[in-house]
Formats: sequence, structure tokens, C-alpha cells
Amino acid sequence: MDTTIALPRINDPAPDFEAKSTQGVIRLSDYKGRWVVLFSHPADFTPVCTTEFVAFAERSAEFEQRRTQLIGLSVDSVPAHIAWVRDIERHFGVKITFPVIADLDLKVAQKYGLIHPGASETATVRAVFIIDDKGIVRALIYYPMNLGRNVDEILRALEALQTADANACSMPANWKPGDKVVVPPPQTVADAAARAQASEYEVVDWYLAKKAL
Repeated sequence: MDTTIALPRINDPAPDFEAKSTQGVIRLSDYKGRWVVLFSHPADFTPVCTTEFVAFAERSAEFEQRRTQLIGLSVDSVPAHIAWVRDIERHFGVKITFPVIADLDLKVAQKYGLIHPGASETATVRAVFIIDDKGIVRALIYYPMNLGRNVDEILRALEALQTADANACSMPANWKPGDKVVVPPPQTVADAAARAQASEYEVVDWYLAKKAL
């Protein structure tokens, strides 16, 4: 049976779901008004996934500061999740404060395109969906099963999106908090001429200018 479907695209509404988790039944719509980082992993009690959960747990306060809810997901059961979370807390001294969805029937995995037959017919790949406070998919990143995620990059992307929204700007390559941002390009010849002479911007040329926030 083919369980794959088209994955949500950037600026699509994130598919809502109702699912059992380590914190009871949750729905994506429960978190409207907050940003969400939904991330899937192949299986509990696996080495790379364990390092990722430790990394997310260690940085969970930084996501909270950004009004963002972490939600984990795999096809394992709630009892397996509970046992694994307790094992992580015992071995690494970190608490998993975010819910972990038990997607045994693959309903959430199907909605988000998390089963890639070339990788596995039953296990979810490593995916990250950044969903904004209006329930819109703003970014998505997929990884193979043998590559752990970089939490620094997920936090950077999250803060970049929030900063861009708040300031009507774009972010240059390798942007990090405190760096200058890219201002929208001019839309007329007159505006382009004025932009080239603008003192309030770092102007490379009429089409590329940066400013400090």
C-alpha cells in the first residue's frame, strides 16, 4: 500500500491533525497564535534520534522565548515514547518538555509527506516544518535517516522568519540575529536612482541594499 502523498508547500495552510502524544491528545489547531516546529524522526531508541532529542531539549527554552511550540513525531507507540523519554532523561539529565506524537496509523505522516519509500516503507524521515502563528507552513527541511539535524539552523531560520515578518524585510545568506537585513528592491527607475544615493542603507547597488534594525 502506498502511504505517500504530496507534502505541504511553503505558504500552504499546515494540515491540522488530532493525535495521541506523550502529553495526551493534541491538535495542531490547539497552538494557533504560537509558532510550531513539527519534527519527525524514524524511531525511538535509535542513536541519531536520541542525540537530536537531547539537542532539542537543551535548547527548548530558546524556542519558548520565540513563542514556539516543539512537537516531535514518529510511528512508535505512546508507551515506547514514554520509555525512551525517561531513558533520555536518565542518561543525559535533560527533560523532554514537548509532546511526542505516536503516529501508529501514519495519519499525520501521510498528511505531511513523511514516508519516503526510498528510505523506508514504514519509518518517517527526518523532517522539520516551521509553522507560523496563523497555521501557515513557512519553511520545511528534509534530512536522510543517517544525518542528524542542526538545531542552531532551525532556531536561526525561525528567528529570521519572525524578524522578516516584523520588519517587512528579507534575510541575506548566513543571517543571524544582529546582522543587517535586506530591504525590498525599488519598483521604479526613480526609486532605483534614489536608492543608489540613500545614506541610511548599506547600498551595494540599486537592487541590493541592507539596513540595521
